[in-house]
Parts: sequence; C-alpha cells; structure tokens
Amino acid sequence: MKHSSKISALLRKGTCNQKLLFVLCVISLALPNVFLFFTERMPLVASVCNVVLPVSAMWLAMTASRRPGKAYLFMFPFVFFAAFQIVLLHLFGNSVIAVDMFLNLVTTNAMEVNELLANIRYAVVLVIVVYVPLMLGSVYSLYHAPLEESFRQLNRKCALAGCGAGVALLAWCYAEHEGYRAEDDLYPLNVMYNAGLAAERNMRVGNYFETSRDFTFFAKSSRDSSAAEIHVLLIGETARSENFGIYGYERNTTPMLEAEDGLVVFSDVMSQSNTTHKSVPMIMSAVSAEDFNDIYYQKSVITAFKEAGYSTAFYSNQRPSRSFIDFFAQEAHEYKFVREDLTDEVNVSDEVLLGLLSDYLKRDKSRKKFIVLHTYGSHFDYCERYPSCMAYFKPDRAEQATAENRGILLNAYDNTIRATDEFICRVIEMVEAEGVQSTVTYLSDHGEDIYDDERNLFLHASPLPSMHQLRVPFMVWTSAEYDRCYPEKRFALMENASMPVSSNLAVFHTVIDMAGIETPYLRESRALSSESYKSEPRMYLDDHNRSVPIAELEL
Repeated sequence: MKHSSKISALLRKGTCNQKLLFVLCVISLALPNVFLFFTERMPLVASVCNVVLPVSAMWLAMTASRRPGKAYLFMFPFVFFAAFQIVLLHLFGNSVIAVDMFLNLVTTNAMEVNELLANIRYAVVLVIVVYVPLMLGSVYSLYHAPLEESFRQLNRKCALAGCGAGVALLAWCYAEHEGYRAEDDLYPLNVMYNAGLAAERNMRVGNYFETSRDFTFFAKSSRDSSAAEIHVLLIGETARSENFGIYGYERNTTPMLEAEDGLVVFSDVMSQSNTTHKSVPMIMSAVSAEDFNDIYYQKSVITAFKEAGYSTAFYSNQRPSRSFIDFFAQEAHEYKFVREDLTDEVNVSDEVLLGLLSDYLKRDKSRKKFIVLHTYGSHFDYCERYPSCMAYFKPDRAEQATAENRGILLNAYDNTIRATDEFICRVIEMVEAEGVQSTVTYLSDHGEDIYDDERNLFLHASPLPSMHQLRVPFMVWTSAEYDRCYPEKRFALMENASMPVSSNLAVFHTVIDMAGIETPYLRESRALSSESYKSEPRMYLDDHNRSVPIAELEL
C-alpha cells in the first residue's frame, strides 16, 4: 500500500510536469508571432490575425499526443524557424525569415558565420536558453506519465475556438486589405513559403551549367586586334558611398583617389540589391532587377570578352559560395579564390589580389586582357579587413557590435574604406604602367547599415533595405592612351557623372562599350560611356525576385 501511494505520487508529479511542459512549448512557439506583432507595419486586424491563427494552430497541434514532448519534437521545423526568427529580429529589427536568408545558409562560409556569431551572442544565448531545455525536456517527458485526457480535451476546444476566430480574421484581411497575402504576411506560413522558394532556386542554380550551356553573346571586337588593351573590373564588398571622402564625407578616407588623374566619379548611384549573391551576378552579367530570372540561362561579361578575343582572369579574395559568382568565375581562362585553400583562422587582406594581378600582367602576353578582381572590401568584421598598421582611425576594436559602440565600429569601417582607397589606386598604378589603352571600373555590390538612425539597423541583406545599404560608389579610370584614342568615351563618362545610376543595370553595358565590343546584348542607353545614356527608373530586386521601384520603398 505504501509503495502504491509512492507510485501514485510520482505519476501525479509526472502529469504536472507534462502540463507545465505543454504550456511552455506553446509559449515558445508563439514567441515569434508576439514579437512580429510589434515589429511589422501591418493593419491592426492583420497583426492580431498573425498571432491568433498561427498560435491557435500550433496550440491545437500540441494536443495531438498525450505526451507533449512527442508533439513538440515532431514540430522541430517550427522550433528551428522560431529560433532563426528571433535571431533575425535581433539583427534587423523587423521582417520574417526571407528567401535570401535561407540561401545565405548555403552560400555563407564558416569564417563569415564565426565573425557574425561573435557579435550576436546575446540573441544566440536567448534561443539556446529558451529552446534547448525544451527539446531536452521533450525527450525526457517521453518516459513519464502522459497528460490527462481531460487536460487535452480542454486545450483542444480552446485551440479550435482560436482557430475559428483566426480564420474569421484572415477572411477579414483578404476582404478589407488589398495586397494582403498569407504567404507574404502570415507567420510561419510565409517562412514555409520562403523556404520552398529557396529550395527551388537552389535547385535551379545547381542546373545552371545545363541551362546556360548553349548561350552566346555573339560578341566581337570592333577594334584593331593588334592594339593592346587592358580592362579591369573591381568589385567591392559592402562599401557605401557616404563614407568615401571623394563623395563628400567629412573624414579623410580617400586621399589617394582624390589625387588620381583620369578618374570619373558617379555621384548618384544605387544598387539593385543589398545581397552579395544577387548583386555581384548582376554586376557580372547583362541581367538586372527587371529580368533577373534570365540569369539561369545567360553567361557573364567574362564570356563576352572571351568571345571578343580577350584573355580573361578572375581573382577573388572570398571563398567559393556555391553561387553564380563561382560559375561566372569558371568562365575565365584562369580563376582563383584566394581563401579557398586557407583555414578559417587565416585572414588575408585584399592586397593579395595585387600580387595576382601583377603576376598576370607580366605573365600573359595577350594583346587584350580583361580582369575581374572581387575584393572582401568592408565586410564585417571590419577590423579584420585591414592590417593593424593601417588603423588610421582609432579605437577600432569593439568588443560587441551595439549601437553604443557605433563610434568604434565606424572607425573600423572607415579604415576599410582607406584600405580600399589605396587598393584601387595601386591597381590603377599597375595598369597605367603598362602604357596601353586601359580602363579600371570600380563599384561596390551594396552598402551597409551601421546603427545610423533610430531604427538601429546593422549590417546588410536585411529583408527590407535601407538607403545606407543601397547607395554605393561607382567610378571609372581611363588611361591617357585610352583618352587619346577614344576621347568621345571620356567625354560621355564626364557628362554622365551626375546622372542617376543603377549600378547593376549600368556596369555590364559600360564595360562592354568602353572595350568596343559589339553584341546584341549591349544597350548603349545603359552605358555610362555613351552619349546615348539615359537614366531609367531605379528598381530594387526584392526577396521574391520581384522588381520593385526604389521610390516606393521606405528607405
């Protein structure tokens, strides 16, 4: 009898623990919905719906098993989404997990992940504290007394009532709010939709070599084959124009560029994307935000130069990312990703590209050369992008990336711009020393947020961009020999310097036009080196690869 009472007491305790686990599991799944209620700019009814319907549905799902731990474990994808969403909100302050966020999981290298994790540790600690004990508790609960059926029935009735109210609210959203779409606005349905889109895009990327196999630019050079030419395309990383002294920044971040002869600086330039894996492929191809899905079928500017008889090279100070950047690089006669062969602990500055460029110019005897240099530029962690001897602005080492440490972060970021300043000018110096018709084109893929306003946004690639992420530098240097042979190109560059420019839209056509390459894909109205250049409405490539007028965005 004594033993029987002990067993009964243990069972009652186990049942009580199961009830507590049930409640905590439901609350943990509801956390993103509660946070999104306050962060997303939606009509009140839609915001309420975003809490009531999904939370009620997950609440109902938790009643499917007498052991709540079993139901919670089966819902692990939603647990993962919840943890991911909380980290995302910590980083960007708003928005659900976007398609690009999922794609970043497969394109971001381990070094970048480590640098980022070190500065979002508080969010990571939060999700660990919340979700790991619940997952462990769920496993533990499988071996204890199940929930009382009466408890399950009561919660099932309440959850069903919540679902009914949520469906009514959803119907109201569709009836009263034009543009409302559950796959865009209702968490976690929107996240599931975005995950599906990411998987589909990843599959299409994997088929790229097949879908682009027969593509040709039908490109040919209009110039004397015996005339020596060098054209260099410098692709920067995370550099925003507002921190360049040559763009009016109060700090002396570009002393060498400001003294550079032959440089044309375009003053009003915006990127069509705030992500590397979209912006760089657009820079390197004829596609833009308006026709981005054509990228699965087209090759890059490197192939256009190859068809026109140029020797081509691609050198990157980044790791391969299993993206179009890798595929385009492989089109060159020779290519190299410097960090591919290095461990995550080894960090090298962009200066390593100068050695590769110098060697190529000495070694390759072709009369016509086209080189793409892809830098690491100003990518976070900023202080890792330059040697300590180039720390012009100090202090430059913040223990944590926070709004309170903005001054330190800005010092480090501005040091990366000074390093970029020297890098560009050294490239120009090398090319100029060859004494041939030559051009150097520099632009950044996108900009960066550095806690610039009350929104406290940091980094880039946020689902909703800011002006700081889109305003980028764009400049072209031409040699004296080039100007002598093609004065009209120089004149056009200078005439268009103050025109509104979409960087991704203009760069392919500008580089091709300056090299005198003829192809049906060239549109002179988009070439900054042409007197026919016309500014077009600037567009942004959103997370769903839709072309959206930048004027309609809240930047």
